[in-house]
Amino acid sequence: MFEFKDIDILQDIIKAGGFRAAAQKYNLSQSAISARVSALEKKLGIKLFDRSNRQVRLTAAGLRFVEEAQRLSRARDRIWQELTHPGELSGTVRIGVAETIVHTLLTDMLNKLKDDFPKVRFELSVDTSGQLSKTLEDDEIDVAIMLRESVPQGAVAAPLKPVELGWYCAETMELGEAPLSLSDLAGHAIVTFPKGTPPFREVESIFAAPDISQPTLHGSASLSTVQHLVAGGFGIGVLPSLMVKNAVWDEHVKPIPVCEEATLTALHFVIAYYPERNRVIGAAVQDAARLFDQTDR
Repeated sequence: MFEFKDIDILQDIIKAGGFRAAAQKYNLSQSAISARVSALEKKLGIKLFDRSNRQVRLTAAGLRFVEEAQRLSRARDRIWQELTHPGELSGTVRIGVAETIVHTLLTDMLNKLKDDFPKVRFELSVDTSGQLSKTLEDDEIDVAIMLRESVPQGAVAAPLKPVELGWYCAETMELGEAPLSLSDLAGHAIVTFPKGTPPFREVESIFAAPDISQPTLHGSASLSTVQHLVAGGFGIGVLPSLMVKNAVWDEHVKPIPVCEEATLTALHFVIAYYPERNRVIGAAVQDAARLFDQTDR
């Protein structure tokens, strides 16, 4: 039907922005490249490129073909790498992480991976666990560090140590030394994880009793934003405890003692990947992450 060379040529046409630039790479004429694409279109029975204007643009069918073909190319490269250089990684490794991981173990983990695999180029994506689940399933990333509740079906999920959550306020805020009750907490604006996440839902449920005034909840997908708002006195907040302990954070926040009813459930993150696609990469990330998982700083 088609050859891997066809896939490579299509990718080069897209990257180069035209048939002429791709032809130069292969030391062929532009007409030869165009003829090869036309022959591929005839085999497939679809139009890959919209030739109605001077710009190189994929048709909808062409885009779908290229996306699927790229998966084949990555599988080819992975098989070649594993057979010819077992245990050695090279090329691009796409890692997706939830933001909590950015502020805890990501830097140490990547430094370890960089030292172990100097030929690897890392491509990072920071997103919610729900979105990471989708991109992992769609093969848009190789490995994801996400909440265990979001792992897609069929993926391996290697657990990390639970990430404790705590209540925090600005260092200058005077709240007393006694644990705050739910009513005390509800008297403040609360900044936390984005709406729809487990921490946001848990905070909502904590104040669901009818005899408690409903606090104003502000959600943010950026934990650094939450930390800045808390440090600036905008409100009290819910943050990963290890993130606050990290020495690189120079904004001043302090923990709030709270009643037992306000104690928050720890977050359970996992390293997720599909072994049939990324067994070697997944195992390497898993080994590096566990070296620095919840290490004291």
